[in-house]
Amino acid sequence: MNSARDIKRRIKSIGNTKKITRAMEMVSAAKMRRSVASVLSIRPYAHSAWNVLMNLADSIDSQKEGLLLVREVKNILIVVIAANRGLCGSFNAQVAKKIKDELTNPVKLKINKIGNKKNDEFLADNTEEVRVDFITVGKKSEVMVKRLGKEIIATFPELTYLPKIEDVRAVTKIIINEYLEKKYDKVAVIYTDYISAINQQTKIRQILPVSKLDLEKQIAEMDVLADSVGLNSAKIEYEIEPSRKEVLECIFPRLIEMQIYHAILESNASKESSRMLAMRNATDAAGEMADGLTLAYNQLRQAKITQEIAEISAGKATLEG
Repeated sequence: MNSARDIKRRIKSIGNTKKITRAMEMVSAAKMRRSVASVLSIRPYAHSAWNVLMNLADSIDSQKEGLLLVREVKNILIVVIAANRGLCGSFNAQVAKKIKDELTNPVKLKINKIGNKKNDEFLADNTEEVRVDFITVGKKSEVMVKRLGKEIIATFPELTYLPKIEDVRAVTKIIINEYLEKKYDKVAVIYTDYISAINQQTKIRQILPVSKLDLEKQIAEMDVLADSVGLNSAKIEYEIEPSRKEVLECIFPRLIEMQIYHAILESNASKESSRMLAMRNATDAAGEMADGLTLAYNQLRQAKITQEIAEISAGKATLEG
């Protein structure tokens, strides 16, 4: 800085920035509380829904058609969930990194997690090139995929903050129709799992074909919550009417709908937590910068005052001499 005026102007500018980031932090904190409340309220239902599917494991193993049909993976559809805006720390960057990591490891991406190691290895050994298309949720995810030059078959930019279950049905319908028409052999979702206000993890989960392995992982991740609210994860025998096939055909679309809805709510809570922390860090950084500039301003003023006193003393000495 060349002058005290420049420093003062800079201090004022940083002060205004600090007010903005503090206001954004407060707004994000309020949104985070709502998002976390939503995801915590849906987790018991999601846990119960997936637990029902696990209790129908025999039916999942015996019926290999429709949404349970496992094919050689040549075409993959991935649903990517990110934010509409930036200023949320590393949230969007972690989603972009996850997409790149998956695309750079096509052999791993082609594995169908069907809970059978022999079949997984068989699918993994096939090194034929795989085609990957995307459905994007949030404007930032659309930008990420376009930068990678990949095909987007549908985009939902306004589906990223506290959606209702009905809002997710359009995504679910596309996923089911594309899979049943055999346009894609595997469907997965990339989202950010909310663990705490300071800890979020970006994950990929298989949606289709319905994966017992991923269902078991999701249930295991919620077991602590299930115990706290008294959910029963024990094996249950069901009387199924009118038939297993009809019941499964009804349940599976709802399961897919719940997986997408749950992933969006988890991502929302993670996004708002990340944004709140980013704005808090920005506010703290602005305060530290302003303190440093204030110190520099005071030092410059003190130097000027000292110089003026020295000049007065020198003038007085000259007159007296």
